[in-house]
Amino acid sequence: MVFNRSVSLLSRLRSHAGLMQQHRVQQQSNLSNSFRWIQTQTVSSDLDLHSQLKELIPEQQERLKKLKSEHGKVQVGNITVDMVLGGMRGMTGLLWQTSLLDPDEGIRFRGMSIPECQKLLPAAKPGGEPLPEGLLWLLLTGKVPTKEQVNALSKELRDRASVPDYVFKAIDALPITAHPMTQFATGVMALQVQSEFQKAYEKGIHKSKYWEPTYEDSLSLIARVPIVASYVYRRIYKDGKVIPMNDSLDYGANFSHMLGFDSPEMQELMRLYVTIHSDHEGGNVSAHTGHLVASALSDPYLSFAAALNGLAGPLHGLANQEVLLWIKSVVKECGENITTEQLKDYVWKTLNSGKVVPGFGHGVLRKTDPRYTCQREFALKHLPDDPLFQLVKNPWPNVDAHSGVLLNHFGLTEARYYTVLFGVSRSIGICSQLIWDRALGLPLERPKSVTMEWLENHCKKASEN
Repeated sequence: MVFNRSVSLLSRLRSHAGLMQQHRVQQQSNLSNSFRWIQTQTVSSDLDLHSQLKELIPEQQERLKKLKSEHGKVQVGNITVDMVLGGMRGMTGLLWQTSLLDPDEGIRFRGMSIPECQKLLPAAKPGGEPLPEGLLWLLLTGKVPTKEQVNALSKELRDRASVPDYVFKAIDALPITAHPMTQFATGVMALQVQSEFQKAYEKGIHKSKYWEPTYEDSLSLIARVPIVASYVYRRIYKDGKVIPMNDSLDYGANFSHMLGFDSPEMQELMRLYVTIHSDHEGGNVSAHTGHLVASALSDPYLSFAAALNGLAGPLHGLANQEVLLWIKSVVKECGENITTEQLKDYVWKTLNSGKVVPGFGHGVLRKTDPRYTCQREFALKHLPDDPLFQLVKNPWPNVDAHSGVLLNHFGLTEARYYTVLFGVSRSIGICSQLIWDRALGLPLERPKSVTMEWLENHCKKASEN
């Protein structure tokens, strides 16, 4: 997620937005229909997420079978050489049920925009930010949960949040100077020892039942990663003084508490942060990596650990830390009362040095990231005069442009740790889709690759025809 290297690119993107207008109209219609479907679902009094999911799976299995049998040969796009050489950008080739990213509208979770999630998902207090447990329920079922269902899920996650000592010992075997993401991914790998899917597979479980131990692993993983992540934070930055989980707190507030931040504002921020960072359709590096590894029937722990290693890259989740470091470098050189002209000069200084400005632009989005917008609204409410907040401006800031400023304001100043927060959040989206991967029986992912020689010969033949 980086600032585009030239002003000309901005103009090209703006012209591209015009070409997308017709597509947007159709897309908005589809999303609106999806949202209406969610709203009209009968609210169930059943508080058990597993039983809710068990009821939904047969219907969705039949839906997939019908799609394959009736429309399996229908083309969904054309592949160009640019796509092959350009990181498969714009290439449709992956089923991802839990969310959909529109270049102009941004992310929708099961058809719901972020403002709609903020309005409809249960919160810890009236008018507060949505609880991540509510989003997890939505991603898995396609239904907006009641507060009672969210409370039951929150309790289930707390009950599952038990981390064996050997996980902490595995982390402790690393130098304390190891990057927080290295320590976090190591802890997740150590959790794999308890994988229910691996045990069931070794006992010969029928493939129609794969989703059930996958569900068990996924819910347990989601429940445990805040403990592992907070342990890494306290080990590196707080002399190893660990804070235990509080059984009276929800998922986001508990994570904040275990990190060492108990203010109501920070707890609200963590609820918002985890919710909006949880899922961003399936084509980004971490989500795609998790899906790819899981398609080999690797269990959720192995798959999510692989996803974390993708998230740790500077062009993906590591931008989460790079933004704040860059903003602080601006303040250090130019002072807090920086003018627009000074900021412009510093941007060009960064670009001309062969570096990028993190936190601006996006590989898919062509308008301001709505995840940025809701964080900006949070900042306007809670920290309108923060000097670093004043520097977060256009062109087209993405989610990373703002999250570090908010965390820094409330005392979590260690930018090197920020990607771990992203990783905890992403467990919800990746694991939700992984459960559906197994429920739908999605196959091993195996795209075709070619050489430059093959492309040259193919293009030569195409030009002769």
